[in-house]
Amino acid sequence: MDKVRWGIIGCGDVTEVKSGPALQKAEGSELVAVMRRNGALAEDYARRHGVPKWYDDAEELISDPEVNAVYVATPPGFHHAYTLLAAKAGKPVYVEKPMARNHRECLEMIAACEAAGVPLFVAYYRRGLEKFNEIKRLLDSGVIGDVRFVHSSYLQQQRSYEVEPWRVQPELSGGGLFVDLASHTLDVLDYLLGPIGEVKGFARNQAGRGQVEDIVTTSYAFESGVMGTGVWSFSAHKHEDRNTIVGDRGAITFSTFSGDLQVEDAEGNVHSLNIPNPPHVQQPLIQTVVDELRGVGLCPSTGVSGARTNRVMDELLRDFYRM
Repeated sequence: MDKVRWGIIGCGDVTEVKSGPALQKAEGSELVAVMRRNGALAEDYARRHGVPKWYDDAEELISDPEVNAVYVATPPGFHHAYTLLAAKAGKPVYVEKPMARNHRECLEMIAACEAAGVPLFVAYYRRGLEKFNEIKRLLDSGVIGDVRFVHSSYLQQQRSYEVEPWRVQPELSGGGLFVDLASHTLDVLDYLLGPIGEVKGFARNQAGRGQVEDIVTTSYAFESGVMGTGVWSFSAHKHEDRNTIVGDRGAITFSTFSGDLQVEDAEGNVHSLNIPNPPHVQQPLIQTVVDELRGVGLCPSTGVSGARTNRVMDELLRDFYRM
């Protein structure tokens, strides 16, 4: 593929800064069409971002001969259907995270793309960010020795989601805020430490608001033998975003959603780093997608890796939703 000509299905908020401009600025890439069910909003997006075409029907965008790759940026409830349509049309797919509402949908998306001979990528963009690649380099260098365990703690005060209610509607999102936010952390840990194997945990609704989980606790074992624990609470007294990877000669502590990064040695000395995100946070990962499609590189976030995170979340939410 000489140049990747993207069409976006679902040009909502996530595409305004994080991804849409990145599709335009990545080398060998251009954004040629956008789609939203509300045609007026699709037209407005196209005008503001200098996109030549807009649609209010996804199938029309997918069938546009100028579009040779499709970015599905809708809520997760639509990822499965649009991925299958794009695959049937023989077009590579870059789908937002979480990859789908559940692991079964992920497997069907992978199978459809494999049958059509098209690649499938997932927008777990932290795999492309310098901060997380620096953590990976630190781990690979042995600076904290052999990794023993990791603990994740994400706390958030209760808040209203009236602007984007789909995030707490399981039929559209796959669950509550845990699915939306914890998926980033679980994917990052998969990237840094390898696939998670056995998973055990609990999900509850403690605050009594809505019908979705607002706390999830877990313990799990990576296939490598590293152990993990985590808690995600969305009705706590404060905000906290912390992951600590502990080795036999030190520890690395970092946040999932900000630039904070600390390395502690065995003597307790702490070295702090702050690695800011680029203006368009998905651009580094999108560049790897474009490079792979053009035959000059590989993307680290695929349908196979994205599905692993959905499997872990399914295990943790199984009893709550009686899956």
